[in-house]
Amino acid sequence: MGERPYVLLSCGMSIDGYLDDASERRLLLSNEADFDRVDGVRAGCDAILVGATTIRRDNPRLLVRSAARRRERTARGLPPSPIKVTVTGRACLDPCAAFFATGDAEKIVYCASGALPLARDRLGEVATVLDGGQPVDLRRLTEDLHKRGVDRLMVEGGGMVHTQFLAEDLADELHLVVAPLFVGDSRACRFVGDGAFPWNADRRATLADVRQIGDVVLLRYALSERFGAQ
Repeated sequence: MGERPYVLLSCGMSIDGYLDDASERRLLLSNEADFDRVDGVRAGCDAILVGATTIRRDNPRLLVRSAARRRERTARGLPPSPIKVTVTGRACLDPCAAFFATGDAEKIVYCASGALPLARDRLGEVATVLDGGQPVDLRRLTEDLHKRGVDRLMVEGGGMVHTQFLAEDLADELHLVVAPLFVGDSRACRFVGDGAFPWNADRRATLADVRQIGDVVLLRYALSERFGAQ
């Protein structure tokens, strides 16, 4: 088994465990102080990963917002923002999306083998498109990222991606921010879906830190023996 990066999952959810509501408008679950904390975490990572659904729904830029943090990264010989990574089974992504159109760092798409020709035709000019397996194999993906120099990977969602990383025991740390509101709509996406997770009634996850940040609370969980090593 090859080496993989230190994997940190970052997520904001409602009290009842939703990442968003079912409306067209994106539901903001955090506040400015926590957005700045997340920006600091991003700045300390080599790559940020989101799923294709998150790109289609939220159109995220995934850039370091703070000018000071960008300068600090540049001074260390790094691009101002981390490498951007996504996974897709169907290659149904717009090459003009902010994920591809913003930032100077490399963009990497791990695509299911069956959709690889379409992905390379559609996205080959704006990203490095790689065969991720059929379906995309996250362990293989993380090992490939490590070979590409990624030592610290931040995973920002969405629910399917979080579920896969957790169920496959590929996460070392989880930052879970809980917002003081309920969504109450089963049409919306939850933090995780069904899965056989390594942490259960017989193996409880370790709560490493609790912090109030304005009106939200950050729960920081240690999910592997590597926790805190990076």
